[in-house]
Amino acid sequence: MTMYATLEEAIDAAREEFLANSPELDEESANIQQFNMQKYVLQDGEIMWQVEFFADEGEDGECLPLLTGEAAQSVFDGDFDEIELRQEWLEENTLHEWDEGEYQLQPPLDTEEGRTAADEWDER
Repeated sequence: MTMYATLEEAIDAAREEFLANSPELDEESANIQQFNMQKYVLQDGEIMWQVEFFADEGEDGECLPLLTGEAAQSVFDGDFDEIELRQEWLEENTLHEWDEGEYQLQPPLDTEEGRTAADEWDER
């Protein structure tokens, strides 16, 4: 699992990975049907992103499906607004790091960062 500090970096890396796994395609001929995304909050409070593209809708990956069809293709083509993608993300799906490499849907409460995140979570 590779995570990136910015959503744009994650999208670029996912595009490259998709094309590397489909050598018969180039960027113009790729037909994307599903865009998956995952947001992570590390123990130090840093936010990281992971993204996946799939040629078929309904594919299972490490991330949650966010967009399908033309919308997924637009993100692959670089025609997207990062703010809109962030707004589409449901905060309750964000994974919080408890131990190194272990993530859960709620922040740990035994650290100051975790308590602060939990308080913010409850305020929503």
